[in-house]
Amino acid sequence: MDITNEQWAVIDPLLPAPPPRKGNKGRKRKPDRDVLNGILWVLRTGAQWSELPRRYPPYQTCHRRFQEWVRQKTFQKVLRVLAQRMEQKGTMNLAECYIDGTFASAKKGGHA
Repeated sequence: MDITNEQWAVIDPLLPAPPPRKGNKGRKRKPDRDVLNGILWVLRTGAQWSELPRRYPPYQTCHRRFQEWVRQKTFQKVLRVLAQRMEQKGTMNLAECYIDGTFASAKKGGHA
């Protein structure tokens, strides 16, 4: 599920302005909303970046922008604001939530 217009109205002002282009050189920057939808797809599914569906910008673009936003703490702000809005709507209780970033792969012959 991609970001709704209501969510985007909240997120867009949190994102940094794109760096200025030097003349008309290089490719046009992919829209932040499309890139964020791609990032969230990877995070939601747990898939590898290279498995990103074609409806999103190239996985390299999404991964690079994700890294930039993490370094700038932008992604943390976005997640915090979205979580707070969900709590205000009563769809999440932040006192009972946590994010688990662990991953364990199944070994050959392992039991489920």
